[in-house]
Amino acid sequence: MSALETERFDASDGVSLAWHETGPADGRPLLLLHGLFSNARMNWVKFGTADRLAAAGHRVKMLDFRAHGDSAAPTDPALYPKDVMIRDVLEWIAHIGVDDYDLAGFSLGGRGAALTVLAGATPRRLAVCGMGLKGLVDQARGTAWFIDVVRNAGRHDKGSEEYFAVQFMKTNGVDPAAVVPLLQAQTDATPDAIAAIDIPTLVLCGAEDQYNAEARKLAELMPTARFADMPGTHMSCVTKPELGERLAAFLAA
Repeated sequence: MSALETERFDASDGVSLAWHETGPADGRPLLLLHGLFSNARMNWVKFGTADRLAAAGHRVKMLDFRAHGDSAAPTDPALYPKDVMIRDVLEWIAHIGVDDYDLAGFSLGGRGAALTVLAGATPRRLAVCGMGLKGLVDQARGTAWFIDVVRNAGRHDKGSEEYFAVQFMKTNGVDPAAVVPLLQAQTDATPDAIAAIDIPTLVLCGAEDQYNAEARKLAELMPTARFADMPGTHMSCVTKPELGERLAAFLAA
């Protein structure tokens, strides 16, 4: 495993955000965004994806969203204005001072990567993993499900999807009082805006992921995108080597 370095910076509202780096110092910058209730270490480091990308020559930089990982988790709703995650990513990119880079995200991070491009980010290549069209243009129902899961954390049947979501949240030390306003801060893109993204894009999704059909729709809508799948469900695909292998191959093309 490559050495992992952790850095911090203060967002414009004073919230402390953390990111992690690995790979050759002179490697091509690759910015990675993790999924909901996860963090950079869980999503990208634990199962070897960051190391695979580092071995392919990338300087891998992985942000922890606010309310996740080593970043601060304030509970004041005022610190979660609309699209705060997208603002944080843009400020992080400006802080680390990269101009020529690639950008990828998984699940919530895949959504964040696409919306960050719509907000003005200019990566050379974009990868949207574990996310589909509906999650970008009509997230309200899915977000309401997650908020209900969090607010009723002790009431779900053992073994249910809701129960496992809560266990994952607890395993990663996510504060429910912080993550609910973060979820509420999300807004939608329009299909026309998504269709206007002309950056070479990989839409990558687990073969058994519930987002698979919507991921295919997303790739079909984007003029320079292509779809690829990988083994696993939404949760298990991040544990498999194909995630890093598919990303490395796309970025090297």
